[in-house]
Amino acid sequence: MREVAKEREKLTLLFLLLVFLLFFVQGEDPYLFFTWNVTYGTISPLGVPQQGILINGEFPGPNINSTTNNNIVVNVFNNLDEPLMFTWHGIQQRKNSWQDGTPGTMCPIPPGQNYTYHFQVKDQIGSYFYYPITAMHRAGGAFGGLRVNSRLLIPVPYDDPEDDYTVLIGDWYTKSHSSLKKQLDMGRSLGRPDGVLINGKNAKGDGTDQPLFTMKPGKTYKFRVCNVGLKNSLNFRIQDHTMMLVEMEGSHVVQNTYESLDVHLGQCLSALVTADKEPRDYYMIADTRFTKTLLTGLGIIRYTNANGPANPELPLPPEGLAWSLNQARSFRWNLTASAARPNPQGSYKYGAINITRTIKLVNSASKVDGKLRYAVNGVSHVDTETPLKYAQYFGVADKVFKYDTIKDDPSAEVEDKITLAPNVVNQTFRDFVEIIFENHGKSIQSWHLDGFAFFPVAIEFGRWAPEKRRNYNLMDAISRHTVQVYPGSWSAIMLTFDNAGMWNLRSAQPERAYLGQQLYLSVENVARSLRDEYMLLDQTPLCGIVKGLPKPPPYGP
Repeated sequence: MREVAKEREKLTLLFLLLVFLLFFVQGEDPYLFFTWNVTYGTISPLGVPQQGILINGEFPGPNINSTTNNNIVVNVFNNLDEPLMFTWHGIQQRKNSWQDGTPGTMCPIPPGQNYTYHFQVKDQIGSYFYYPITAMHRAGGAFGGLRVNSRLLIPVPYDDPEDDYTVLIGDWYTKSHSSLKKQLDMGRSLGRPDGVLINGKNAKGDGTDQPLFTMKPGKTYKFRVCNVGLKNSLNFRIQDHTMMLVEMEGSHVVQNTYESLDVHLGQCLSALVTADKEPRDYYMIADTRFTKTLLTGLGIIRYTNANGPANPELPLPPEGLAWSLNQARSFRWNLTASAARPNPQGSYKYGAINITRTIKLVNSASKVDGKLRYAVNGVSHVDTETPLKYAQYFGVADKVFKYDTIKDDPSAEVEDKITLAPNVVNQTFRDFVEIIFENHGKSIQSWHLDGFAFFPVAIEFGRWAPEKRRNYNLMDAISRHTVQVYPGSWSAIMLTFDNAGMWNLRSAQPERAYLGQQLYLSVENVARSLRDEYMLLDQTPLCGIVKGLPKPPPYGP
């Protein structure tokens, strides 16, 4: 027993020494450690029992509360009966696409095994979320908020709120995630969701609902709202209260006040709300947008001195595309505010940079062998057993995928035929690029890009043409990672591809991404320099044809 005690004492001293070296000698940024046990569990968010996916027994999953430059370490134990992988929606993973959590950059966690994600929220602030990207696991849960607070030394352009709340809104199906996956595998669309949830719940409105949040009279609160749903854009509002918009996806914005806000799939925003009304309960409301049948999710906010239930008469949602488009155009970058760094956001003059490449992407839908598929420029992406990034790193890319199977300027016939293949676009490191999303369909699209923030410089109805650049906002478009494209319209974004790696550009609608509406942008570290990209860690599990291959030569300085 004494020998065991001595051994434990030695290990404890060794651990303390490592901590000392890590934090005081190397001077690294702080670490946050999490252990997640991912399991199945029965949930009934809409009153119908179904198989959910829980993290440490929770639905939704736990919030991650971090600060700029924190290192986040998440040890995930996969207790499901199928492979699992998490992605960190909006976290840029600077120089580190190895941890991005997409099938093109990592191997999934096999059933019964664990994997430790290790990434840094480098030079970022804002409101984000995480979710499982494998299969249709997101339709079972295991999603949660991920906030990145500003460092104390960096001023924030508003007073500290009394409290900071995460609000996860999203439409929901009562079918299990496995049933939905089978439906897609059979080539059928998922159809209309069954309801809308707010933080995994929907208030009944019968006076028995417990509040999701409380507010003290006269105090101001920060609400971080993310659309983590599966199908629809949502309109969010708080009964009888206005919201001052302050942040969108990592950018401080011009602080306008709104009665309601459209939040499209994959998008996050932060708004300040002051408890300046009669002390009682109030509804948070999330309604589907641009749908024939209105679905509504409710949640209760309670004043701490409340003396009455919420008014059952709900404020009506806005109608039409024009309202949503006009609101989107009112969102502007706060040029004088500092974000993650001390310099003002407006010091980056994106409008003065010469465009080196224009890529036009047209989404389409058709049937291949009788089954529904979605495509980008005529190619419907297919995931490979070997992650694309691994194939490239080990020098066997030619055995796994082909580069540039789509054209930058697709022909008018691109929607007539769909080809199934890995869709990888080769993109030169540090080029400044313009990407045009054209939506010829009848439903709204929402696009997300991993690894970067971009500037949505225009959203307009009709088709894009070069002369449309006259209408671009080259001054104060918001730097963000998602953009919506309305039916029969186009959206233009600009960005610098300054983050080496393999990065996923996908539909934020899981059904569309699962059935092929996505691609990867290969921003290759041609110089093989550690200055531009981290190396694959030696202990990283491998899969596919690279398993057992000798490691490539190390990167240079």
